[in-house]
Amino acid sequence: MITNFFIPELNNHDVQELWFQQNDASCHTARATIDLLKDTFGDRLISRFGPVNWPPRSCDLTPLDYFLWGYVKSLVYADKPQTLDHLEDNIRRVIADIRPQMLEKVIENWTSRLDYI
Repeated sequence: MITNFFIPELNNHDVQELWFQQNDASCHTARATIDLLKDTFGDRLISRFGPVNWPPRSCDLTPLDYFLWGYVKSLVYADKPQTLDHLEDNIRRVIADIRPQMLEKVIENWTSRLDYI
């Protein structure tokens, strides 16, 4: 996925200032994966075995954990989807409806959390 999708997609964007963070799942920290990500992100890789170590169980510092998954899940299951197609449609709709202003608030909240450490 990283080689066939992620890296080619990044080639369409300026990633010179972009940081990459992932959790410490085994498949994410395999030597080949870390080497590939280091080639792309250099010192801007936050990962177990990466240049910047992943802080274990840092859900308070990870916007996906403290915000996105709970928010999306609450809306996706609000109408109790009964089929896989319905569930997929709900996921697509909820993600598409997230507005930049909401993400700006999430980032403001995230930076204030960083101030505490």
